[in-house]
Amino acid sequence: MRAYFLSQSGIFMGENQCTIRHSVSVEGTGLHTGQYGTITFHPAPAGHGIRFRRVDKEDQPVIPASIEYVVDTARGTTIGINGTRVYTVEHVMASLTGLGIDNVLIDVDVDEMPIRDGSARFFVEALETAGIETQDSPREYIHITEEIVLLNEEKGFELRVVPSDDYKVDVKIDYNTEVLNVQFASLHQIQDFKTEIAPCRTFVFLHELEFLLHNNLIKGGDLSNAIVFVNRTVSQDELDRLANLFQKPKVKVKEEGILNNLELHFPNEPARHKLLDVVGDLSLLGKRIKGHVTAYRPGHYANTEFAKLIFKHVNN
Repeated sequence: MRAYFLSQSGIFMGENQCTIRHSVSVEGTGLHTGQYGTITFHPAPAGHGIRFRRVDKEDQPVIPASIEYVVDTARGTTIGINGTRVYTVEHVMASLTGLGIDNVLIDVDVDEMPIRDGSARFFVEALETAGIETQDSPREYIHITEEIVLLNEEKGFELRVVPSDDYKVDVKIDYNTEVLNVQFASLHQIQDFKTEIAPCRTFVFLHELEFLLHNNLIKGGDLSNAIVFVNRTVSQDELDRLANLFQKPKVKVKEEGILNNLELHFPNEPARHKLLDVVGDLSLLGKRIKGHVTAYRPGHYANTEFAKLIFKHVNN
């Protein structure tokens, strides 16, 4: 893996920070753990940042939402401190960034964030009902002044950021399969996150789904929280078995190569969801980026390694 950057980036001040007006909760089941729990967003003072508090633990440990505390990126981004973890934080983090919220304390009573429909929509809707309040302190930004690049030829991903007056993200995905062609997604105005990116759900290939199920890795998954791409011939017996497993009356493969468990919100919904993940993972930098991010075949490992590179560059 190669990483390089040019010149010096730094921190500068912009418009004021924001929090929420009152507390609000979201309930649901964690995708991987299968635990049903509640997360509650609370207002927080300026400079507080985003923090997760495990209220189910005796000492209620607090984990800052920081790239420094990323401990795992398998099937989601996990942060932890002193043995206490919070799983799958990327959709929550993307929602906060998309709505311009800088400071909240999030109470968590289980290990993992609710998956809901596999998108960020439910978090965005809840936060909007709480209301957004402007605070007295100015917001800090990471100002990109020269190109920063992370390239991993072995894993086949590349992420880069170049100077820009605004935060922009472009994503390209390519899984070398006919059922999911090369796709692109863009977010050039963060204000469009709510309508263009937040509703986009996670996706999985059928062979991955079967592996995860056989290894008891998606205890909270069902056919309502993921787009399932079918990239091989599947017998009706197999489809019936899937329907029974997910307690559905019947499933079949649609013309576009996905199971009929849902309808796509956008033709390029998978690429948009990958962009959602990029926004969420890069939010662990703790400050908004003034730069144009381009990501080719991003994933949680690639995203967080890129965030670490930016963090190292800025702090140097």
